[in-house]
Amino acid sequence: MNALQIGTLLIVFAGAFGAVNHIFFRLPSVIGILIVAFVTSLGFLGLDTLYPGLGIASEMQRFVSNTEFSRTLLEGMLGLLLFAGALHVRIEDLRAQAWTIAVMATVGVALSVAVVGLGFHWVTGVPLLVALVFGALISPTDPVAVLGILDQAHLPKSLRTKIVGESLFNDGVGYVVFLVLAGLAFHTSSGHLTTNAGGIALFFVREVFGGALLGGALGWIVFQIMRRIDDYPLEILLSLGLVLGGYQLAVALDVSGPIMAVVAGLFIGDIGVKHAMSKETQTYLKGFWTAVDEVLNAVLFLLIGVEVFVVTLNLETIAAGAAAIGLSLIGRLVAVAFPVFLMKPFREYSRGVVPIMTWGGLKGGISVALALSLPDSDWKPLILTATFIVVLFSIIVQGLTIAPLVKQVRRDPEML
Repeated sequence: MNALQIGTLLIVFAGAFGAVNHIFFRLPSVIGILIVAFVTSLGFLGLDTLYPGLGIASEMQRFVSNTEFSRTLLEGMLGLLLFAGALHVRIEDLRAQAWTIAVMATVGVALSVAVVGLGFHWVTGVPLLVALVFGALISPTDPVAVLGILDQAHLPKSLRTKIVGESLFNDGVGYVVFLVLAGLAFHTSSGHLTTNAGGIALFFVREVFGGALLGGALGWIVFQIMRRIDDYPLEILLSLGLVLGGYQLAVALDVSGPIMAVVAGLFIGDIGVKHAMSKETQTYLKGFWTAVDEVLNAVLFLLIGVEVFVVTLNLETIAAGAAAIGLSLIGRLVAVAFPVFLMKPFREYSRGVVPIMTWGGLKGGISVALALSLPDSDWKPLILTATFIVVLFSIIVQGLTIAPLVKQVRRDPEML
Protein backbone atom coordinates (compact mmCIF):
# COMPACT_ATOMS: atom_id res chain seq x y z
CA MET A 1 0.00 0.00 0.00
CA ASN A 2 1.11 3.55 -0.66
CA ALA A 3 1.14 6.34 1.93
CA LEU A 4 -2.25 7.70 0.82
CA GLN A 5 -3.94 4.30 1.17
CA ILE A 6 -2.39 3.74 4.60
CA GLY A 7 -3.42 7.20 5.75
CA THR A 8 -6.95 6.66 4.47
CA LEU A 9 -7.31 3.36 6.34
CA LEU A 10 -5.99 4.89 9.55
CA ILE A 11 -8.48 7.76 9.38
CA VAL A 12 -11.36 5.37 8.58
CA PHE A 13 -10.48 2.99 11.44
CA ALA A 14 -9.85 5.84 13.91
CA GLY A 15 -13.25 7.35 13.08
CA ALA A 16 -15.02 3.99 13.29
CA PHE A 17 -13.40 3.01 16.60
CA GLY A 18 -14.04 6.49 17.97
CA ALA A 19 -17.74 6.16 17.07
CA VAL A 20 -17.93 2.72 18.75
CA ASN A 21 -16.41 4.18 21.89
CA HIS A 22 -18.67 7.24 21.88
CA ILE A 23 -21.86 5.22 21.37
CA PHE A 24 -21.18 2.23 23.63
CA PHE A 25 -18.43 2.97 26.15
CA ARG A 26 -18.26 6.74 26.63
CA LEU A 27 -14.63 6.59 27.72
CA PRO A 28 -12.23 9.50 27.14
CA SER A 29 -11.74 9.55 23.37
CA VAL A 30 -8.08 8.54 23.15
CA ILE A 31 -8.41 5.78 25.76
CA GLY A 32 -11.57 4.43 24.14
CA ILE A 33 -10.00 4.30 20.68
CA LEU A 34 -6.94 2.50 22.06
CA ILE A 35 -9.06 -0.07 23.92
CA VAL A 36 -11.33 -0.74 20.94
CA ALA A 37 -8.30 -1.07 18.63
CA PHE A 38 -6.52 -3.37 21.08
CA VAL A 39 -9.56 -5.61 21.65
CA THR A 40 -10.22 -5.76 17.89
CA SER A 41 -6.59 -6.72 17.31
CA LEU A 42 -6.83 -9.49 19.91
CA GLY A 43 -10.01 -10.67 18.19
CA PHE A 44 -8.20 -10.90 14.86
CA LEU A 45 -5.38 -12.85 16.52
CA GLY A 46 -7.94 -15.23 18.03
CA LEU A 47 -9.63 -15.78 14.67
CA ASP A 48 -6.26 -16.44 13.07
CA THR A 49 -5.48 -19.03 15.75
CA LEU A 50 -8.82 -20.80 15.23
CA TYR A 51 -8.69 -20.56 11.43
CA PRO A 52 -5.03 -20.40 10.34
CA GLY A 53 -5.98 -20.35 6.68
CA LEU A 54 -7.43 -16.85 6.98
CA GLY A 55 -3.97 -15.30 7.31
CA ILE A 56 -5.35 -12.30 9.20
CA ALA A 57 -2.36 -11.96 11.52
CA SER A 58 0.16 -11.91 8.69
CA GLU A 59 -1.88 -9.33 6.78
CA MET A 60 -2.19 -7.13 9.86
CA GLN A 61 1.51 -7.49 10.60
CA ARG A 62 2.21 -6.35 7.05
CA PHE A 63 -0.15 -3.39 7.49
CA VAL A 64 1.41 -2.37 10.81
CA SER A 65 4.90 -2.69 9.33
CA ASN A 66 3.90 -0.60 6.32
CA THR A 67 2.72 2.22 8.56
CA GLU A 68 6.27 2.51 9.98
CA PHE A 69 4.91 3.64 13.34
CA SER A 70 8.26 4.86 14.65
CA ARG A 71 9.05 7.01 11.63
CA THR A 72 5.44 8.19 11.25
CA LEU A 73 5.37 9.48 14.82
CA LEU A 74 8.92 10.73 15.33
CA GLU A 75 9.31 12.40 11.93
CA GLY A 76 5.73 13.28 11.07
CA MET A 77 3.14 13.51 13.83
CA LEU A 78 5.27 14.43 16.83
CA GLY A 79 6.09 17.99 15.81
CA LEU A 80 2.46 18.75 15.04
CA LEU A 81 1.23 17.26 18.32
CA LEU A 82 3.83 19.05 20.45
CA PHE A 83 3.19 22.36 18.72
CA ALA A 84 -0.57 21.97 19.18
CA GLY A 85 -0.09 21.14 22.86
CA ALA A 86 2.30 24.03 23.50
CA LEU A 87 -0.12 26.52 21.93
CA HIS A 88 -2.41 26.11 24.94
CA VAL A 89 0.28 26.70 27.58
CA ARG A 90 0.95 30.23 28.82
CA ILE A 91 4.57 31.32 29.23
CA GLU A 92 3.77 33.20 32.46
CA ASP A 93 2.34 29.99 33.93
CA LEU A 94 5.50 28.11 32.96
CA ARG A 95 7.66 30.89 34.38
CA ALA A 96 5.97 30.52 37.76
CA GLN A 97 6.86 26.81 37.79
CA ALA A 98 10.11 27.12 35.80
CA TRP A 99 12.56 25.73 38.37
CA THR A 100 10.34 22.79 39.27
CA ILE A 101 9.80 21.91 35.59
CA ALA A 102 13.50 22.33 34.77
CA VAL A 103 14.71 20.10 37.63
CA MET A 104 12.11 17.40 36.92
CA ALA A 105 12.82 17.44 33.17
CA THR A 106 16.58 17.01 33.70
CA VAL A 107 17.53 15.60 37.10
CA GLY A 108 14.23 13.74 37.32
CA VAL A 109 14.69 12.09 33.93
CA ALA A 110 18.27 11.08 34.78
CA LEU A 111 17.19 9.53 38.10
CA SER A 112 14.33 7.64 36.46
CA VAL A 113 16.60 6.30 33.71
CA ALA A 114 19.02 5.02 36.35
CA VAL A 115 16.34 3.45 38.57
CA VAL A 116 14.44 1.78 35.72
CA GLY A 117 17.60 0.72 33.90
CA LEU A 118 19.23 -0.86 36.95
CA GLY A 119 15.98 -2.58 37.91
CA PHE A 120 15.37 -3.91 34.41
CA HIS A 121 18.95 -5.22 34.27
CA TRP A 122 18.48 -7.01 37.60
CA VAL A 123 15.05 -8.46 36.71
CA THR A 124 15.70 -9.58 33.12
CA GLY A 125 19.45 -10.03 32.93
CA VAL A 126 19.85 -7.85 29.83
CA PRO A 127 23.20 -6.02 29.61
CA LEU A 128 23.25 -2.91 31.79
CA LEU A 129 23.73 -0.45 28.93
CA VAL A 130 20.82 -1.99 27.02
CA ALA A 131 18.69 -1.86 30.16
CA LEU A 132 19.53 1.84 30.52
CA VAL A 133 18.30 2.34 26.95
CA PHE A 134 14.98 0.88 28.06
CA GLY A 135 15.04 3.23 31.05
CA ALA A 136 15.60 6.17 28.72
CA LEU A 137 12.72 5.35 26.39
CA ILE A 138 10.22 4.60 29.15
CA SER A 139 11.09 7.41 31.60
CA PRO A 140 9.82 10.55 29.84
CA THR A 141 6.13 11.22 30.21
CA ASP A 142 4.35 11.53 26.89
CA PRO A 143 2.90 15.03 26.38
CA VAL A 144 0.45 13.65 23.82
CA ALA A 145 -1.03 11.20 26.33
CA VAL A 146 -0.86 13.72 29.17
CA LEU A 147 -2.59 16.52 27.26
CA GLY A 148 -5.21 14.19 25.84
CA ILE A 149 -6.26 12.75 29.22
CA LEU A 150 -5.48 15.29 31.95
CA ASP A 151 -7.84 17.88 30.44
CA GLN A 152 -10.67 15.80 31.86
CA ALA A 153 -9.11 15.45 35.32
CA HIS A 154 -9.86 19.08 36.33
CA LEU A 155 -6.49 19.64 37.99
CA PRO A 156 -5.66 22.87 39.82
CA LYS A 157 -3.92 25.29 37.44
CA SER A 158 -0.50 25.21 39.11
CA LEU A 159 -0.42 21.41 39.23
CA ARG A 160 -1.61 21.07 35.63
CA THR A 161 1.13 23.48 34.53
CA LYS A 162 3.76 21.39 36.32
CA ILE A 163 2.63 18.14 34.71
CA VAL A 164 2.05 19.49 31.20
CA GLY A 165 5.13 21.74 31.19
CA GLU A 166 7.37 18.97 32.45
CA SER A 167 5.99 16.49 29.91
CA LEU A 168 6.59 18.92 27.05
CA PHE A 169 10.25 19.37 27.98
CA ASN A 170 11.23 16.01 29.51
CA ASP A 171 10.11 14.42 26.26
CA GLY A 172 12.79 16.31 24.32
CA VAL A 173 15.43 15.74 27.00
CA GLY A 174 14.56 12.05 27.28
CA TYR A 175 14.80 11.65 23.50
CA VAL A 176 18.34 13.07 23.54
CA VAL A 177 19.33 10.78 26.45
CA PHE A 178 17.88 7.85 24.49
CA LEU A 179 19.94 8.76 21.40
CA VAL A 180 23.11 8.91 23.48
CA LEU A 181 22.55 5.59 25.27
CA ALA A 182 21.31 3.79 22.14
CA GLY A 183 24.40 4.99 20.30
CA LEU A 184 26.63 3.60 23.05
CA ALA A 185 24.73 0.33 23.49
CA PHE A 186 24.13 -0.54 19.83
CA HIS A 187 26.98 1.42 18.22
CA THR A 188 24.57 3.47 16.13
CA SER A 189 25.38 6.95 14.92
CA SER A 190 23.35 9.90 16.17
CA GLY A 191 24.41 13.06 14.39
CA HIS A 192 27.95 13.89 15.49
CA LEU A 193 27.81 11.89 18.72
CA THR A 194 31.15 10.60 20.00
CA THR A 195 31.62 8.24 22.90
CA ASN A 196 33.87 10.43 25.05
CA ALA A 197 32.39 12.55 27.85
CA GLY A 198 33.11 15.84 26.09
CA GLY A 199 31.48 14.64 22.88
CA ILE A 200 28.38 13.42 24.73
CA ALA A 201 28.07 16.72 26.61
CA LEU A 202 28.45 18.70 23.38
CA PHE A 203 25.86 16.52 21.65
CA PHE A 204 23.40 17.03 24.51
CA VAL A 205 23.91 20.81 24.59
CA ARG A 206 23.61 21.12 20.81
CA GLU A 207 20.44 19.05 20.65
CA VAL A 208 18.62 20.68 23.58
CA PHE A 209 19.75 24.30 23.40
CA GLY A 210 20.05 24.24 19.62
CA GLY A 211 16.46 23.02 19.34
CA ALA A 212 15.26 25.72 21.76
CA LEU A 213 17.19 28.44 19.92
CA LEU A 214 15.88 27.33 16.53
CA GLY A 215 12.29 27.19 17.81
CA GLY A 216 12.59 30.68 19.30
CA ALA A 217 14.18 32.13 16.17
CA LEU A 218 11.62 30.63 13.78
CA GLY A 219 8.77 31.56 16.11
CA TRP A 220 10.00 35.18 16.19
CA ILE A 221 10.27 35.33 12.39
CA VAL A 222 6.73 33.99 11.91
CA PHE A 223 5.50 36.33 14.64
CA GLN A 224 6.95 39.34 12.81
CA ILE A 225 5.22 38.25 9.59
CA MET A 226 1.90 37.73 11.37
CA ARG A 227 2.05 41.24 12.85
CA ARG A 228 1.98 42.67 9.32
CA ILE A 229 -1.05 40.76 8.07
CA ASP A 230 -4.61 40.09 9.14
CA ASP A 231 -5.70 37.05 7.14
CA TYR A 232 -6.55 34.01 9.24
CA PRO A 233 -6.19 31.35 6.48
CA LEU A 234 -2.70 32.68 5.71
CA GLU A 235 -1.74 32.84 9.39
CA ILE A 236 -2.90 29.26 9.92
CA LEU A 237 -0.81 28.27 6.90
CA LEU A 238 2.19 30.09 8.35
CA SER A 239 1.83 28.25 11.65
CA LEU A 240 1.60 24.93 9.82
CA GLY A 241 4.68 25.76 7.76
CA LEU A 242 6.50 26.80 10.93
CA VAL A 243 6.13 23.44 12.63
CA LEU A 244 6.55 21.22 9.56
CA GLY A 245 9.42 23.17 8.01
CA GLY A 246 11.01 23.90 11.37
CA TYR A 247 11.00 20.23 12.35
CA GLN A 248 12.70 19.20 9.11
CA LEU A 249 15.22 22.01 9.50
CA ALA A 250 15.95 20.82 13.05
CA VAL A 251 16.60 17.30 11.74
CA ALA A 252 18.91 18.69 9.04
CA LEU A 253 20.82 20.78 11.60
CA ASP A 254 21.11 17.89 14.10
CA VAL A 255 19.19 19.70 16.84
CA SER A 256 16.12 18.54 18.75
CA GLY A 257 12.97 18.71 16.64
CA PRO A 258 10.65 18.09 19.62
CA ILE A 259 12.13 20.96 21.64
CA MET A 260 12.00 23.21 18.56
CA ALA A 261 8.28 22.45 18.17
CA VAL A 262 7.56 23.11 21.86
CA VAL A 263 9.39 26.45 21.96
CA ALA A 264 7.85 27.60 18.66
CA GLY A 265 4.40 26.60 19.92
CA LEU A 266 4.88 28.50 23.17
CA PHE A 267 6.02 31.58 21.24
CA ILE A 268 3.10 31.62 18.80
CA GLY A 269 0.51 30.50 21.37
CA ASP A 270 1.42 33.24 23.83
CA ILE A 271 3.28 36.19 22.30
CA GLY A 272 1.83 35.65 18.83
CA VAL A 273 -1.75 35.42 20.10
CA LYS A 274 -1.37 38.54 22.29
CA HIS A 275 0.40 40.83 19.85
CA ALA A 276 -0.01 39.57 16.30
CA MET A 277 -3.54 38.17 15.87
CA SER A 278 -7.02 39.56 15.68
CA LYS A 279 -9.77 37.90 17.72
CA GLU A 280 -11.03 36.23 14.55
CA THR A 281 -7.60 34.79 13.76
CA GLN A 282 -7.18 33.57 17.33
CA THR A 283 -10.49 31.72 17.15
CA TYR A 284 -9.78 30.06 13.82
CA LEU A 285 -6.13 29.23 14.59
CA LYS A 286 -6.96 27.63 17.95
CA GLY A 287 -9.86 25.76 16.37
CA PHE A 288 -7.63 24.47 13.57
CA TRP A 289 -4.92 23.22 15.90
CA THR A 290 -7.45 21.70 18.29
CA ALA A 291 -8.87 19.71 15.37
CA VAL A 292 -5.36 18.66 14.25
CA ASP A 293 -4.59 17.59 17.82
CA GLU A 294 -7.80 15.55 18.14
CA VAL A 295 -7.43 13.81 14.76
CA LEU A 296 -3.75 12.95 15.20
CA ASN A 297 -4.37 11.77 18.76
CA ALA A 298 -7.07 9.43 17.48
CA VAL A 299 -4.76 8.02 14.81
CA LEU A 300 -1.85 7.72 17.26
CA PHE A 301 -3.80 5.77 19.85
CA LEU A 302 -5.26 3.56 17.12
CA LEU A 303 -1.70 2.75 16.06
CA ILE A 304 -0.71 1.92 19.64
CA GLY A 305 -3.66 -0.48 19.87
CA VAL A 306 -2.69 -2.42 16.74
CA GLU A 307 1.00 -2.62 17.64
CA VAL A 308 0.11 -5.90 19.39
CA PHE A 309 0.71 -7.57 16.01
CA VAL A 310 4.44 -6.80 16.14
CA VAL A 311 5.19 -7.63 19.78
CA THR A 312 6.30 -11.00 21.12
CA LEU A 313 3.89 -12.24 23.78
CA ASN A 314 5.06 -15.18 25.89
CA LEU A 315 5.55 -15.87 29.59
CA GLU A 316 9.02 -14.33 29.64
CA THR A 317 8.10 -11.08 27.90
CA ILE A 318 4.80 -10.68 29.77
CA ALA A 319 6.60 -11.19 33.11
CA ALA A 320 9.22 -8.64 32.06
CA GLY A 321 6.44 -6.23 31.08
CA ALA A 322 4.71 -6.65 34.46
CA ALA A 323 8.00 -5.97 36.23
CA ALA A 324 8.59 -2.98 33.97
CA ILE A 325 5.27 -1.46 35.08
CA GLY A 326 6.43 -1.49 38.68
CA LEU A 327 9.87 -0.18 37.75
CA SER A 328 8.46 2.66 35.66
CA LEU A 329 6.22 3.75 38.54
CA ILE A 330 9.12 3.60 41.02
CA GLY A 331 11.29 5.54 38.58
CA ARG A 332 8.54 8.14 38.14
CA LEU A 333 8.12 8.44 41.93
CA VAL A 334 11.85 9.08 42.36
CA ALA A 335 11.82 11.52 39.42
CA VAL A 336 9.08 13.56 41.13
CA ALA A 337 9.86 13.16 44.84
CA PHE A 338 13.59 13.95 44.69
CA PRO A 339 13.23 17.27 42.82
CA VAL A 340 10.36 18.27 45.15
CA PHE A 341 12.59 17.45 48.16
CA LEU A 342 15.45 19.37 46.54
CA MET A 343 13.32 22.45 45.86
CA LYS A 344 11.31 22.44 49.11
CA PRO A 345 13.64 24.84 50.99
CA PHE A 346 12.96 27.46 48.29
CA ARG A 347 9.22 27.03 47.67
CA GLU A 348 6.17 25.34 49.12
CA TYR A 349 4.58 22.20 47.67
CA SER A 350 1.28 20.66 48.64
CA ARG A 351 1.24 17.03 49.75
CA GLY A 352 -0.78 16.09 46.69
CA VAL A 353 1.95 17.04 44.22
CA VAL A 354 3.97 13.82 44.48
CA PRO A 355 1.12 11.25 44.22
CA ILE A 356 -0.71 13.09 41.43
CA MET A 357 2.41 13.85 39.37
CA THR A 358 3.61 10.27 39.83
CA TRP A 359 0.34 8.66 38.76
CA GLY A 360 -0.34 11.34 36.14
CA GLY A 361 3.03 10.84 34.43
CA LEU A 362 1.58 8.83 31.54
CA LYS A 363 3.63 6.92 29.00
CA GLY A 364 2.50 6.86 25.39
CA GLY A 365 3.29 6.44 21.72
CA ILE A 366 6.70 8.08 21.91
CA SER A 367 8.02 5.23 24.07
CA VAL A 368 6.68 2.64 21.60
CA ALA A 369 8.15 4.58 18.67
CA LEU A 370 11.58 4.74 20.31
CA ALA A 371 11.50 1.01 21.08
CA LEU A 372 10.60 0.25 17.46
CA SER A 373 13.44 2.48 16.25
CA LEU A 374 16.07 0.31 17.98
CA PRO A 375 18.26 -1.76 15.66
CA ASP A 376 17.49 -5.48 15.49
CA SER A 377 19.13 -7.39 18.33
CA ASP A 378 18.50 -10.28 20.70
CA TRP A 379 17.03 -7.84 23.21
CA LYS A 380 14.72 -5.81 20.98
CA PRO A 381 11.66 -8.14 21.18
CA LEU A 382 11.84 -8.12 24.99
CA ILE A 383 12.22 -4.32 25.16
CA LEU A 384 9.44 -3.73 22.63
CA THR A 385 6.97 -6.00 24.42
CA ALA A 386 7.80 -4.59 27.86
CA THR A 387 7.36 -1.07 26.49
CA PHE A 388 4.02 -1.96 24.91
CA ILE A 389 2.73 -3.46 28.19
CA VAL A 390 3.85 -0.42 30.22
CA VAL A 391 2.19 1.98 27.76
CA LEU A 392 -1.08 0.00 27.76
CA PHE A 393 -1.15 -0.02 31.57
CA SER A 394 -0.26 3.66 31.77
CA ILE A 395 -2.89 4.92 29.33
CA ILE A 396 -5.73 2.59 30.33
CA VAL A 397 -5.26 2.10 34.08
CA GLN A 398 -3.55 5.34 35.06
CA GLY A 399 -5.48 7.35 32.48
CA LEU A 400 -8.86 6.10 33.74
CA THR A 401 -8.00 6.53 37.43
CA ILE A 402 -6.17 9.88 37.50
CA ALA A 403 -9.43 11.87 37.69
CA PRO A 404 -10.78 9.83 40.67
CA LEU A 405 -7.37 10.19 42.35
CA VAL A 406 -7.47 13.97 41.91
CA LYS A 407 -11.02 14.07 43.30
CA GLN A 408 -9.99 11.98 46.32
CA VAL A 409 -6.91 14.11 47.00
CA ARG A 410 -8.87 17.36 46.71
CA ARG A 411 -11.22 16.19 49.48
CA ASP A 412 -8.29 16.57 51.88
CA PRO A 413 -7.55 20.33 52.18
CA GLU A 414 -4.00 19.57 53.32
CA MET A 415 -3.22 17.72 50.11
CA LEU A 416 -3.90 20.55 47.66
